[in-house]
Amino acid sequence: MSSKERTVSIHVVGSHMTVTDVGEGEVVVLGHGYLLDASMWRPQIEVLAKRYRVIVPELWGHGGSGPLPPQSRDLHDIAQQHLQLLDRLGVDRFALVGLSAGGMWGTELALLAPERLRGLALLGTFVGPEPAELRDRYHGMQGMVEQMGEFPEPLIDALVPLYFSADFQARHPDIPAAFRAALRGWNRERLLDSLIPFGRMIFDRRDALPELQEFPFPVVVMTGAADMLRSVEEGRMMAEQLRCPFLEIPGVGHLCSLEAPEVVTRHLEDLLKRAWN
Repeated sequence: MSSKERTVSIHVVGSHMTVTDVGEGEVVVLGHGYLLDASMWRPQIEVLAKRYRVIVPELWGHGGSGPLPPQSRDLHDIAQQHLQLLDRLGVDRFALVGLSAGGMWGTELALLAPERLRGLALLGTFVGPEPAELRDRYHGMQGMVEQMGEFPEPLIDALVPLYFSADFQARHPDIPAAFRAALRGWNRERLLDSLIPFGRMIFDRRDALPELQEFPFPVVVMTGAADMLRSVEEGRMMAEQLRCPFLEIPGVGHLCSLEAPEVVTRHLEDLLKRAWN
């Protein structure tokens, strides 16, 4: 199986997104997390692309994508931009899987255009408001990056345990090491024109919880039991609002797609079977 990657220019917003597009059949869109890229979905791409067309857009300023369009104000705008991207790719109906920030804009997209979705999986995410203490902490981190134009080593040391469980770091040190290297190598221009403003959208997001509903398509919420960024309680709260199953994945941190790839992929396959029945 070969991966066909291409850059799509969304002329309406004047920037471009790098998109991994592989496989054939019904469409599954995978939304990655903040500070990450399409590679966090590699285990799922390899399995799902045998049966589906898998599309993985990289967020503005992340991976190979261009800068955040200056007119972008919030996650609702990000959701609209992804809909325009899918229009450019000729995709009308699709299932959507979003982790962390991918789940945040993914939920906005589901609320914006539910008629286009066939299924929704939300992993390690929360669409209520950021708790004040955490919001202030994240703003402080972003302020440090903005001032220095890079990720300082003490901040990198603080970020890695938020993304990976201690057990996973011990068993698979190469993956956290690659994350560290990516943080060190972030382009200064992208940090300032994309990463910082996009982060503010995430941490200052609106409270979308009251708008959640029982959608007319299969939905599932998953959270790693050892997730330091998004709590199990937040996941349960969302699932209750959505009237959908909640899955707590034992011993797993924030990047459950990498820490428990077989478990996550199995649950996604179950959701997709129901979505395209």
